Amino acid sequence: MDNIKPNMENYFSNIHMMKIFLKWKWHLLAIAVIAALLAAIFSSSFFIKPRFKSYALVYPSNIAPYSDESESEQMLQWLQSQDIKDSVIKKFNLSDHYRIDSSYKYYHSTMQYLYNKNVKINKTQWESIEIIVMDTDPVIARDMVLSIIEFCNAKIRAIHREKYSEVVNSMGYTLREKKAQLDSVESALSELRKNYELIDYESQAREITRGYLRTVDGSNSTSINTKDVLRLKENFESKSGELAILTQRRNDIMRIYSEFELVYDRAVYDAAKIFTFSNVITPPVIADKKSYPVRWLIVLYAVVASMFFSVVVISVIENRKINLELQKLAGNNPND
Repeated sequence: MDNIKPNMENYFSNIHMMKIFLKWKWHLLAIAVIAALLAAIFSSSFFIKPRFKSYALVYPSNIAPYSDESESEQMLQWLQSQDIKDSVIKKFNLSDHYRIDSSYKYYHSTMQYLYNKNVKINKTQWESIEIIVMDTDPVIARDMVLSIIEFCNAKIRAIHREKYSEVVNSMGYTLREKKAQLDSVESALSELRKNYELIDYESQAREITRGYLRTVDGSNSTSINTKDVLRLKENFESKSGELAILTQRRNDIMRIYSEFELVYDRAVYDAAKIFTFSNVITPPVIADKKSYPVRWLIVLYAVVASMFFSVVVISVIENRKINLELQKLAGNNPND
């Protein structure tokens, strides 16, 4: 008798399955219809609120990577930052929209879970960023996508402005220091010009030498003011070193000042500019058709699942009947 005991292979053999379907066809049909009706009812808007999808595709712009990440990867970090999440939650009052009491013990973690469930931000294979928002209100879904992009632009702009303002303040201090040094050098040079008539080192050295040696060409060679030449020669001998040092120092300060001024002007421009940091390739729109739930898919799953479990249960019932019949036959056979 052990050889004829049914096993799982017997349950699901082709002949056995065909017999079950033929014998229980009306029962299975009734179960499938009931499952379909129940799935259609419980997937209706009365039980499950329909949700609408709005999405946008954006490319980063005016963003410089900090390390080895791409511009898209950096923008993805901006978009997924906690500041932007909090700004969106606050702007759309999502605690009331999701019906979460702010005094609830797990309010923050629940809000984060619901936000992450309804907002998906991912990088595509073409290095663009896809922002998807699901909501029961199609207008709110569209507006949330727009706000995420807007808050991202504002956040990047604020951080850039803060950093450029630091450069402005630093360069402004340096420029003031260099200006004070330049004024000090110019004051010393002014004293040399007023008191010693020393203006330019190279040209005056050449002219004093020519006047002292009486090597002036032309008609002026006979009218050299020897007294003035000797006075200038004496002044030059005593103050020429100071004049050369101050002149070189002034040139160096002016060169550094000019370089710093360029950096300062650029930082002022960057701090004041109002740029956007995303190029919206596909703008979000108000959906006119729900994206969830997909009722036909729920009905299909319900029918397939109910049919599978029904066949399993019926197979077990049928094989138990066969076992009972075999046991009766074995009991009536005296030679067994």
